[in-house]
Amino acid sequence: MATSRTDPLTREVVELIGTVVARYYEEYEQAAAKHSLTGAQARVLGLLSLEPMPMRRIAQKLKCEPSNVTGIVDRLETRELVERRLDPSDRRVKLAAPTEKGRTTAALLRDSLGFAREPLAGLSDEERTVLRDLLKRMLGEGEGTGGGAGGGAV
Repeated sequence: MATSRTDPLTREVVELIGTVVARYYEEYEQAAAKHSLTGAQARVLGLLSLEPMPMRRIAQKLKCEPSNVTGIVDRLETRELVERRLDPSDRRVKLAAPTEKGRTTAALLRDSLGFAREPLAGLSDEERTVLRDLLKRMLGEGEGTGGGAGGGAV
């Protein structure tokens, strides 16, 4: 028998997920502010610290308009945290990439985020694995779907 999407357990899980997301973003905004960045700038910098990418792909990962990303990258470039460079595989495309200062700042941001890390530290490896797999399944990235890890910036 399928569980209704409006049953009390489902509502509670949805509320808990919302609370986790809100607390994560609140902490992320606070950490960003300590580096004189907006949350959006910090997310872009974190994403670029994983790999350089074109603006369009950044926008897809952050689910926003490419023109917004261009402005964010402009401001990060002014602060010498990001640079634009030609894509070696397609010289018509420009990639945004972190500078050394940008990589250092992204690492400091990542290290200052305790909310996401601390509660997870109280879970066993098996519990964290189950949680990860359930979250991937919710996002349609479970086994057999061909999906990878999400575009999380941190």
